[in-house]
Order: sequence, then structure tokens, then C-alpha cells
Amino acid sequence: MPNPKRKHTRSRRDLRRSANSKLEAVNFVECSNCGAARLPHNVCPKCGFYDGKMVTEVKVKKAKTQEEAK
Repeated sequence: MPNPKRKHTRSRRDLRRSANSKLEAVNFVECSNCGAARLPHNVCPKCGFYDGKMVTEVKVKKAKTQEEAK
């Protein structure tokens, strides 16, 4: 088996290794019910709908009022 005659630099080695590590953009689709961006084939995190049907109840956080904070 052939061996390299000269040592390859760290830069050359790292450039070769980094060619496969590109990040791909996440594909978002629009929710048919509320219009929010969501992942395909997943329940909408904003309204809880999937395929036009209510699948989960979404909990709504209560806003803190000044009286509750005291």
C-alpha cells in the first residue's frame, strides 16, 4: 500500500475533513390552521392542530400582573 512522501499540513487535512460538515437549513411549513411556522409531519406548537384536526391542547401562560408580583 502506498504511503505519502511528505506530511500534509493541518490546514490541508482540516479542509478535507470539513467538506462533509455543512449544515442544512431546516424546512418549515406553514400551519394550515394558524399560519405559524412548524416542522413538516409534526403537530403545530402554537395551536395543537395536525392534518386539520385538534390533536393536543396548548397551555397558555398567564401574564404576571403587578399585584401577583408583590
